[in-house]
Amino acid sequence: MSGRDPFCRPRSVRRGAALTLVFASVLVAGAATGSLPGTDRGDAADGAAQAAPVGHHAEVARAAEEAAAHGASPLEAAERAVSRSGDRWGAVYSRGEYEEFEATLDGAYTGVGLWARERDGRIEVSRVGSGTPADEAGIRPGDRLRSVDGEKVDGRPVTEVVSLLRGDRAGKAAGSTVRLGLERGSRSWSETVRRARLSPDPVTVRSLASGVTVVQVSAFTKGSGEKVGAAVREAPEESGIVLDLRGNPGGLVAEAVTAASAFLDGGLVATYDVAGEQRALHAEPGGDTRRPLVALVDGGTMSAAELLTGALQDRGRAVVVGSRTFGKGSVQMPTELPDGSVAELTVGHYRTPSGRGVDGHGITPDLEADGRALERAETVVGGLGR
Repeated sequence: MSGRDPFCRPRSVRRGAALTLVFASVLVAGAATGSLPGTDRGDAADGAAQAAPVGHHAEVARAAEEAAAHGASPLEAAERAVSRSGDRWGAVYSRGEYEEFEATLDGAYTGVGLWARERDGRIEVSRVGSGTPADEAGIRPGDRLRSVDGEKVDGRPVTEVVSLLRGDRAGKAAGSTVRLGLERGSRSWSETVRRARLSPDPVTVRSLASGVTVVQVSAFTKGSGEKVGAAVREAPEESGIVLDLRGNPGGLVAEAVTAASAFLDGGLVATYDVAGEQRALHAEPGGDTRRPLVALVDGGTMSAAELLTGALQDRGRAVVVGSRTFGKGSVQMPTELPDGSVAELTVGHYRTPSGRGVDGHGITPDLEADGRALERAETVVGGLGR
């Protein structure tokens, strides 16, 4: 990215970041026709005033229509218009890419099954899915990722790195291979891993020896919110809960609101604006407000996961433990173009119940913890119970 204006990124990076992260967006039934119940994809400068106005959708659509009339590529014309708009997370998807994106929100994606995070300018493996190609190759959390197919990844945004892993830029499908340069302590080695079509369970539940229930949410794909609710209802009555949102890149805001409903008795979860119009998201009544609750977060906690964290923190429902979250929470609206491709541009931002903007700031935890963060969270839950 050196030497490039970060607000005018090439399409491969722009679309790869969005497709890779599951990704920080709310695309629901009306997305293809342009209706917007609320989205949160993207990281933009703080403040709704810097969001791209709705009028940019008209400019992008007009550019695509003019290109089609002259026999040129509507998609490429739309990409140029998006770059000119200054929308950092605006993106244009081909019909196939958009279908892949929607499949990702359903919980399926092509990849190797590892999660990555940035630490001190380096890319570190934060989690490896059980039974995935990365797991079978012996890759472990804490390993340093040095390169992907020969491209060095130090200093790159995590979004770009994960895009390389998935093969978004090159259109790689399940069955294709990717060569990873890895480091563990003093050992350096390369590993060739075959990509696969993966459908991981976004919510996993386990009990610690202390009796604390850990509910880990890897992404807010379809159905994940209700799974969080079920985990809370099924936890032992005396059990405190650690809601582990570390490395959660976001997903469907509606699912994050459903998850919030598991812990709140109704009330405000977030507000957001679309072209200056203020809207609100509310939890359903009847959630468990009694159990001790800790939200565990880190720099990989993004978008819808930040929205949930901010709501639980502002409402006094949870103690937030970990490190500052990513800081990503813009609202986007999709528009279908003449050739069936889809353009999405930022039109607003969401805020926590107390009015805090997340973009560019993230959520600051109540208790900072990096190493042994889960143990710290477990201790806090125990203290809350007493």
